[in-house]
Amino acid sequence: MAALPDIITVAQLEALPEPSDTYYELHWGEVVAMTRPRKRHVDVQARLARLIEDRVRSFIVRVECPYRALPEFEYRVADVAAISGKRWKAVDPDDDLRGSPELVVEVRSPSNTKAQLRELVTLCLTTGALECWIVDPQRKSVAVTHRDGSTTAYGPGSEIPLAAFGAGPLPVDEIFRD
Repeated sequence: MAALPDIITVAQLEALPEPSDTYYELHWGEVVAMTRPRKRHVDVQARLARLIEDRVRSFIVRVECPYRALPEFEYRVADVAAISGKRWKAVDPDDDLRGSPELVVEVRSPSNTKAQLRELVTLCLTTGALECWIVDPQRKSVAVTHRDGSTTAYGPGSEIPLAAFGAGPLPVDEIFRD
């Protein structure tokens, strides 16, 4: 494969050939090859999407949802996203969501570093997200960072409030049910 330029745009990213074992995201103009999720990851994504969708009725919930947090140099895929129905309907069917979803959920993988997760949370909260969740299947915990920058950790036996989305709480135990 030919060397990629240091910084590229979303349009240039879309022109790249699609690899079979990974997919590309664009982080601050740099191409990042992302591995495809494994079964445990996919199961947690699907369960979270169902649980959130059952509670947050005025939002559209999607798994593996592409979005462009910044117009030209960012293209990411949320493990689970919740977007207001009005905003989702306004998205061009041949384009991606502009800005971050109102709720961005990242299911932590062994390849995620703390720095990468902090960067993701900061990016999302400054480009439209109300909350960003980091879900850790190993620890069976969820760290919720709010727009004001505060973070609350939820573990077994606790409930994640969904008041920002007009809904009742989500028990953490339901997320990690086997």
